[in-house]
Amino acid sequence: MNDTPRDSEKAGEPLKRAGSRRRIAILVAAVLLLYAIAAYLVAPEIWERYVKRHPSLDDVPGITLTKAGIPGDPLNVALIGTEAEVKGIMAAAEWYPADSLSLRSDLRIAADTVLERQYDDAPVSSLYLFGRKEDLAFEQPVGRDPRHRNHVRFWRSEKKDPDGRPVWVGSATYDERVGLSHTTGQITHHIGANIDAERDRLFDDLRRTGDLTETYAVDGFHKVLKGHNGGGDPWHTDGRLFVGVIALKQP
Repeated sequence: MNDTPRDSEKAGEPLKRAGSRRRIAILVAAVLLLYAIAAYLVAPEIWERYVKRHPSLDDVPGITLTKAGIPGDPLNVALIGTEAEVKGIMAAAEWYPADSLSLRSDLRIAADTVLERQYDDAPVSSLYLFGRKEDLAFEQPVGRDPRHRNHVRFWRSEKKDPDGRPVWVGSATYDERVGLSHTTGQITHHIGANIDAERDRLFDDLRRTGDLTETYAVDGFHKVLKGHNGGGDPWHTDGRLFVGVIALKQP
């Protein structure tokens, strides 16, 4: 008796099912292989490169100290580059190196404040991190006298990028007036409470120079989002620290 077409179809169904199972098995095996390559080879390599290019700042203190050990201004910025590169990009951004503290500079800032004369490189008071005062300080005057200004202090950390360039962590704040410290009674500048605004302003100026190859934010750098500095001034932040990678200068 000859097989009918229906009988032939039924006979071929097991072969079709077997072929489908093989294709599914091959597809699953391929997916698992791709997953293994991505999870155990590609992702760790990408993460390792990221970590090398973005040094961890988890162990960097978030708050500076005054000479008396009182909590000072919070850190909110960082730059990666040599000292010459940091000075170069700050100059390009039109932020001036702050004058050294001395009797002469103290007298000048007092006179210029009273007479409303501009002092582009007026000194900043010293704050401490890593057991020492700031390594670099810059400012940008606002108005006609030293009472109002944007300023930032930087400390060289032991962190380095793959090219061996150090990470400079800093505190950028806005001096909104001169007055007496709420904690010591000494004459001092009082900062604006919104330290994120000064962080953002500095990085806007740095980006305009065209000398940053990368910028990124360290989310959650600050776990405490508000407080008071050594002068008793309140501050608040979203907790992020902005990092800028300066273009590598060829010798």
